[in-house]
Amino acid sequence: MQKKSKPIPVNPMLADFGTGIFVGRMSSEDFKLFEQFEEIDNIKQSHRDEYHLFFLQEKGTTTMEIDFQEYTIKPSSVVFIHQNQVHRILSFNNASASIWTIINENINPEYLKLLEDITPVKPLRLNQESFSILTEAVSFCLKLAERKNEKLYYPLLKGSCNTLIGLVISQYLVQSKPFDKLSRYEIVSKAFKALLEQNFVSAKRPTEYARLLNISSPYLNECVKNTTGLSVSQHIQQRVVLEAKRLLYHSNMSVKEIATELGYDDYPYFSRLFTKVSGMTALAFRNKNHD
Repeated sequence: MQKKSKPIPVNPMLADFGTGIFVGRMSSEDFKLFEQFEEIDNIKQSHRDEYHLFFLQEKGTTTMEIDFQEYTIKPSSVVFIHQNQVHRILSFNNASASIWTIINENINPEYLKLLEDITPVKPLRLNQESFSILTEAVSFCLKLAERKNEKLYYPLLKGSCNTLIGLVISQYLVQSKPFDKLSRYEIVSKAFKALLEQNFVSAKRPTEYARLLNISSPYLNECVKNTTGLSVSQHIQQRVVLEAKRLLYHSNMSVKEIATELGYDDYPYFSRLFTKVSGMTALAFRNKNHD
């Protein structure tokens, strides 16, 4: 009998952090201490968070799985994890890292929009100057977090945490081209990716995205393939299969139910698509990840 998976775990912001903001540091010693308690499962098992997570690697290495892809995070690196990304910590070796989490309501609206545009999210290596500035900002934020009796505690904490977020966003932007330096192909590809994230369940054909962008389907495909090396159809398929993997891992839904959830009435077609994109059947993926 197939082992049933659990519903998608979503880690809530702990009640202790009533401000909807948490800032802290974790060392390998802390991690070993946490392993004695059941709470460690919250970060060692794949999950989503109801908050945005930022992780600054200061020493050692952390191995993290984000959307079923493994990353080794080295010192002077920062990671931002979206609320909808499935992730877990696999190892934390001779390491120390600063961590801050924040719910939507506390994020500067302009920053929130920019965070939504950073996709897919991957660990980012910082130069020494940028790392030093971010480390100093984190230290200041940690000191503020301890001053709970401060008259303006909440607005100060919120403001300092948004400063951290702004610094992280700026690093992602620095390591991508400024909008005014983008080619026409890159502008179209960026717009397509944003639309794909919003519409992959309901829109499966390149022509639908071309219509939304008010351009021809061949031109859209030319732009996307020139910029990314993949066709529009391949991007659509990969995004759908990623969501299918999340549901296969974390829900009790059958493959047929997942197909319907993702907008496919033709179950055999969806099954073939999953196998083509992932290199294994949907059931093989589920069984492999629940061994």
